[in-house]
Amino acid sequence: MENIACNGSGDSQTSFYLIGIPSLQKSLFLPVFFIFLLLYLLILVGNTLILVAVVAEPSLHKPMYFFLINLSALDIFSTTTTVPKLLALFLLEDHFLSFPACFLQMYLFHGFNCSEAFILVVMAYDRYVAICCPLHYPVHMTPQTNTALAASAWITALLLPIPAVVQTSHMAFDNIAYIYHCFCDHLAVVQASCSDTSPQTLMGFCIAMVVSFLPLILVLLSYVRILISVLRINSKEGRSKAFSTCSSHLLVVGTYYSSIAIAYVAYRADLALDFHIVGNVVFAILTPVLNPIIYTLRNKDVKAAITKIIYIKIQAVIGILTFKSS
Repeated sequence: MENIACNGSGDSQTSFYLIGIPSLQKSLFLPVFFIFLLLYLLILVGNTLILVAVVAEPSLHKPMYFFLINLSALDIFSTTTTVPKLLALFLLEDHFLSFPACFLQMYLFHGFNCSEAFILVVMAYDRYVAICCPLHYPVHMTPQTNTALAASAWITALLLPIPAVVQTSHMAFDNIAYIYHCFCDHLAVVQASCSDTSPQTLMGFCIAMVVSFLPLILVLLSYVRILISVLRINSKEGRSKAFSTCSSHLLVVGTYYSSIAIAYVAYRADLALDFHIVGNVVFAILTPVLNPIIYTLRNKDVKAAITKIIYIKIQAVIGILTFKSS
């Protein structure tokens, strides 16, 4: 891409063309569309069920479940920033995004994913207090404290991507900039520029390391303390009960960082461009799909609340149909 053909800086006249998955044949666009549509519907339905269950069921009005609904909301928001456009790309072959829309998508996608990492840290802290300091749990984890912790996670994470997004928006682009991705990921947009990409690549990498490894270290430290406390419990039943309260969160953390690892390996390994793109898409979709499944299958309280809601809805529908038929 030659610098002569570029605008002097990023501006609203630039349009971004999403390449999608370069080697994917057009005959496969429709099957891929239905796969992503199914996954997106699973994300919406699963996470919405958790939100409704926690809000509607008084027995779930606890700090752990308050943070869980924050996680479910983030899963819905993060996928909604990218998947609808991805679906339009494969169904309608709508490849274009305006300059503001691309950078808004970039900011929201990275902001919500940063928030998810910090919410997982807050959830680990909640489990640490519950297991290591059970007598002080009601004092430490008050509604005000829970709200402050969740708000801090959201605000901090939504502020972090701003420097990278703003700096990238001032880079030089052609009037039509080709992005080798399914959505406006920071690195993909930087690589579409005809400016020197090194400073922005380095900034993006540094922010990604902070957002990925700092929360992971905090989660691991929390679980080291939890493990030490649990091993001090004399009864096998007590240890099992303590671990069971952490199992869902541990699986979610494992899923989240596994998806990051897949995206990182796909980017760093000497693989075809398609693998880089698919790795990033897996990172965007895998955790939001699995989170509600994990909490529904592993957590008896959430499972019971969702079952109760579904049963009530079915009974209401049966009642309406019976009334109409009579």
